[in-house]
Amino acid sequence: MTLPFDEPADAAESPASEPVEAREGGPQPGAPLSGSRAGKFARARTVYTVTELNTHIRDLLETTFIEVWVEGEVSNFRAWNTGHLYFTLKDSSSQLKAVMFRSDARHLKFKPEDGLHLVARGRLSVYEPKGEYQLVCAHLEPKGLGALQLAFEQLKKRLQAEGLFDAARKRPLPVLPRKIGIVTSLDGAAIRDIIKILRRRYPNAHVVIRPTRVQGEGAAEDVARGLRMIGRVRGVDVVIVGRGGGSIEDLWAFNEEPVARAIAASPVPVISAVGHETDVTIADFVADLRASTPSAAAELVVSRKDDFCGDIDRLAERLRGVMQAKVGRLRGRVHDFLRRPAVSGWPARLAMRGRHVAELSHDLHRAGRGVTARRLRRYQTLRLRLEAHDMRRTLAQIRNRLVGGRGLLQSAMTKRYHLADARFKAGAARLDSLSPLAVLARGYAVCWNGDRTAIVRDAGNVSSGDRVRVTLHRGELDCEVKDRN
Repeated sequence: MTLPFDEPADAAESPASEPVEAREGGPQPGAPLSGSRAGKFARARTVYTVTELNTHIRDLLETTFIEVWVEGEVSNFRAWNTGHLYFTLKDSSSQLKAVMFRSDARHLKFKPEDGLHLVARGRLSVYEPKGEYQLVCAHLEPKGLGALQLAFEQLKKRLQAEGLFDAARKRPLPVLPRKIGIVTSLDGAAIRDIIKILRRRYPNAHVVIRPTRVQGEGAAEDVARGLRMIGRVRGVDVVIVGRGGGSIEDLWAFNEEPVARAIAASPVPVISAVGHETDVTIADFVADLRASTPSAAAELVVSRKDDFCGDIDRLAERLRGVMQAKVGRLRGRVHDFLRRPAVSGWPARLAMRGRHVAELSHDLHRAGRGVTARRLRRYQTLRLRLEAHDMRRTLAQIRNRLVGGRGLLQSAMTKRYHLADARFKAGAARLDSLSPLAVLARGYAVCWNGDRTAIVRDAGNVSSGDRVRVTLHRGELDCEVKDRN
């Protein structure tokens, strides 16, 4: 696809010369001069086409201004879906059109916008279809503010407006996670520090590690992919994502939008542990909890097992003391109640009631056993009567009778079939012996009159010239009578 600011192939150039004032009746452009007319016009003029002139100007600009640095304010910024950037650099009194092609724009860490003061590096060229000269930028940097810092502030502002930094969406960490996910590099010191602390504080923790690149080209996409994959692991309760310290360029993967989006979309709480305590990244704002270092993240994700057991023991001791005190108070109330005159002698009365209850219980058990014995005897009697009329036995007898009847029926049908078959064959033999076709098969023929309405049995019934039909064993003949005897 041809882009609006693509450069056409170099056109052939004509040598530049000073134009001569045109007069009425003078030589036409490009016409040769001769004789006295050559003296009248001292030198021939060169006429350019618009394309030739634009091409010539472009070549002059590109060979003169190979690399220039231009400072100005951005206006009329447009980012095309092809990835090219088009904008205007202006100051208080002038403006300059500029373009940055996709191959260079993809290396930008920030997004240009109207009103931003930039310093641009590039070369001058001409957009020939419109005859406009422009600056083809190869590098952009913000004036007075680093590109990475500007990109950081832009992304932070946009994500904060979307609510990704809100405290209301932060999730609490589980007290004792069963399975801990870690997204970091296997080559860094961060993974060793995390595992060392987890082994000391929570030896039986289950750790799932998703190795990923944490710096360089494509590291942000790799970290985001690792967060999505480890979030789909069954049983993971919390995820630690981060790396050790470094420069802002080394930590930049955690300042990119894909990582921030992946942290926000994680189905479980995420702890961001990037760099040292003074390092702050976009991932720290989006994560459910920020740890100053990877080691601190490991300490935050689990409590010391001994401390946890100690807390349980202290709570158990407090509960035991509270229950003993309550039992003591209740026992004192019972003693006070027993000393009242109205309830004196109640143990003896309670014992008598207990004896009466035991006697009633014995009588009840004996009566229950008697009823159960009677019901059991009745059950046995009914079971014996039912077995005498057992349907399974009756059905077996009926099944045997059916099998016997089926055998008799089958033999009778076979015998009847053979008798009928013999009778059929005998009748067929008799019918075959009386069939006229058998006579014809022995060489005889049947003679019919012309319209096949009567059989000719006497030669006197036909005359010479009559037509007759003769039926043979196979086929039929159409004949004419020539003579009769």
